[in-house]
Amino acid sequence: MLIVQGDVFLTKAVRIPRGAKQVAKGKRGYTLAEGETTGHAHVIEDDGVELYESNGVLYVKTGKSVKLRHEEHKEVTINEGVWKVGQVQEFDAFDMEVRSVKD
Repeated sequence: MLIVQGDVFLTKAVRIPRGAKQVAKGKRGYTLAEGETTGHAHVIEDDGVELYESNGVLYVKTGKSVKLRHEEHKEVTINEGVWKVGQVQEFDAFDMEVRSVKD
């Protein structure tokens, strides 16, 4: 299963990687990605969520359905389970490089 909100996507994962570090809930909630220029962010405000980081990759673990919110995108539901967070990539044919899409 794939969940997409702007430049962020989540894919179902089997488990949290061994050795992953738990990330504390911030003032806004659990931030999955921050905007590069606007200060907007992809955030889960709901309780019942655990956020982990392993080798620069975030993982969300939730025991219930929660909402992912962003100021410029439609709210999406993340169902119960473990999810790996990714960022949409694009290929620039002129520069011959792959880079992360900026939201």
